[in-house]
Amino acid sequence: MTGHPLVREVFPDLVHELVALLEQEGEPELAVHARDLRLVADCGCGDDFCQSFHTEPHRAGQPYGPGHRCVPLLPAKGTLFLDVVDGRIMYVEVLGHEPLRDLRVHQPEQPDRPGRPDDWPGR
Repeated sequence: MTGHPLVREVFPDLVHELVALLEQEGEPELAVHARDLRLVADCGCGDDFCQSFHTEPHRAGQPYGPGHRCVPLLPAKGTLFLDVVDGRIMYVEVLGHEPLRDLRVHQPEQPDRPGRPDDWPGR
C-alpha cells in the first residue's frame, strides 16, 4: 500500500482538523492514527457535496463486519464521520465541508471553488 499518498501530504488542513476533533472527542489513539492515513480512493459517488475517501482497501458493497464503529465528529462546517475497524480508520466521510485543497495539484487560490479534486486515486 506504499503507493498511496499520505492524507497529510495531500490534505494537511483536513488532517489537522481531524486530529483536533478526535482529541476533543476523547479519541487520542485515533488522533495519532489520523496523522498516518493513506489516500486509497475517493468514495466514487460523484456527488458535488461529497469529498469522502477510503484510507484502507475495502470491497464495495461489503460490510466492515465485527469490530466496526462509526465515529461522528463536529466540524465548523459540514459533517465528518469515520468508519473505524479494530482501531483503524478505514473511511473518512466528508460531506458539505469546505472544499479540500489538494496539494498535489497547482491551483490558484479559489476559496469558493466547488467540487472535488479530479485526480484522486481510484478516479
